[in-house]
Amino acid sequence: MEAGGPAVVSQWDECFQAAVQVAQRAGQVIRKAFTEEKHVSTKTSAADLVTETDCLVEHLIISELRKQFPSHRFISEEATAAGAKCELTSSPTWVIDPIDGTCNFVHGFPNVAVSIGFAVHQELEFGVVHHCMEERLYMARRGRGAFCNTQRLCASRETDLSKALILTEIGSKRDPATLKLLLSNMEQLLLAKAHGVRVIGSSTLALCHLAAGAADAYYQFGLHCWDLAAATVIIREAGGIVMDTTGGPLNLMARRVVAAGTQKMATLIAQALQPISCGQDDQA
Repeated sequence: MEAGGPAVVSQWDECFQAAVQVAQRAGQVIRKAFTEEKHVSTKTSAADLVTETDCLVEHLIISELRKQFPSHRFISEEATAAGAKCELTSSPTWVIDPIDGTCNFVHGFPNVAVSIGFAVHQELEFGVVHHCMEERLYMARRGRGAFCNTQRLCASRETDLSKALILTEIGSKRDPATLKLLLSNMEQLLLAKAHGVRVIGSSTLALCHLAAGAADAYYQFGLHCWDLAAATVIIREAGGIVMDTTGGPLNLMARRVVAAGTQKMATLIAQALQPISCGQDDQA
């Protein structure tokens, strides 16, 4: 048990319940806006989209959580895009993606999620991911298992790359050199006779599909800490592995990840990849 005994455990219980409730509220807002006209802007590139709903949902989540936990810190996608510092300290910290899959949301493609992770002393404690359009709530707490609604999740135990279904994302960095590496990495996995490589437009949901055993591995260069924080806890609690593409421990700020149901599969994927330089979230 952590220092402080039951009071500390109870505190994180309260935080977890608050995350579940606010994720469900955010999902209601997103579902209502899904079929309405959207005002779309771009951020770092023509493929990096933001809508008024992203900002509305982020404000809803942070304002509700800040009322209950005024001393906590927040890292969130749109605030960071607007210039807020992205720094994971030892303080209790919420890591929030108000809409993961904004491009999907803009086009009416239903892979859209709210992602809320929570870390203390730079260690992830829990994650909540709400698949808004299907009303699936993925959630996990460190040491307590992973669930989709009430169903316990179990990651794939596949170790043979030639039998693997692999998930990834394209990302918003589209310069010729990056695209060449990205496509080369896909080619290497297909030449290794993987069953397939899938792109669904939401890294958070792709990672949750991995946790559910619907895919065997995931990799990406260029995702952000808010894409990864909540789903990392869910995968680990489902028995899976989340690590750096170098094969070392995950660095939440490093913008690169390999995840799989087994250590062997994660290692095989990492060894097949050429690195793509994307910088770090905390060095922007």
